[in-house]
Amino acid sequence: MRTTAFIAIMVTALASAAAGPAAASTTGEYVALGDSAAAGPLILPPDLSSPGCLRSLLDYPHVATKELGVPLTDVTCSGATTADMTAPQQTSSGAVPPQLNALSERTRTVTVTIGGNDVGLVGAATSCINLLPGINPDCVDRYTAGGHDQLAEKIAAFEPVWGELLEAIHTHAPNAAVYVAGYGTYLPHNGCWPIAPLTPRDANYIQGSIDKTNAALARQAAAHDAHYVDVRTASIGHDVCKLPGVKWFEGVLPTSVAAPMHPNADGMAAIGGLVAAAISG
Repeated sequence: MRTTAFIAIMVTALASAAAGPAAASTTGEYVALGDSAAAGPLILPPDLSSPGCLRSLLDYPHVATKELGVPLTDVTCSGATTADMTAPQQTSSGAVPPQLNALSERTRTVTVTIGGNDVGLVGAATSCINLLPGINPDCVDRYTAGGHDQLAEKIAAFEPVWGELLEAIHTHAPNAAVYVAGYGTYLPHNGCWPIAPLTPRDANYIQGSIDKTNAALARQAAAHDAHYVDVRTASIGHDVCKLPGVKWFEGVLPTSVAAPMHPNADGMAAIGGLVAAAISG
């Protein structure tokens, strides 16, 4: 999902201070595509080969490839949208190539996590932060004014685009099995204000919109010869409201080195395990 400018500044500083050479980019048997939910911004150590992508060397593709024992090309990039799969993406350290450029006939496995930025899930969650519930109105009323659910309509509009992306992945990597990893359970039912400063209605609306995105991705995976990896179900009980060591996702105020409203290192380890298990069968 899309990250804020301060995250880019923090990761650039961390990358500048980190020791060791930049990781070489090679075409691997396993190619990872996606946004910051796959890239793991702020999780140490950073991938110095693309500092503007805020990618971690402990993101779920790296966890999965270690379990699978296959070469990896990780081109996940924070802020990525579906459009960035086929066009260069601008980052704080310059443009990066279209992610589909990493695919070839030699690719045997592809994972992709995409869609959150297309519909603006993180922006919506941020806009729903409410420090004075009962005084400030619930944001769900704004997002559903006039009988139109803005996020649901965006998800419906983008669903066929995600299907088109899967077809493009097959075209670029005709010999690869494709796995779509969904988004997690960030918020429990009714949330946990003030730990996650959203009212119960808003927390349910935001998580419900994430669930709608997952459902659309799952439908498109089934329709376009791809496998869907269900992160939502496995992450129930590991939401932002839980204690460190239990939660897989950070809230607005992170309690570990990870981006707000993104997976932390524990989450990436768990998601990587789910992805590896799906790939290995």
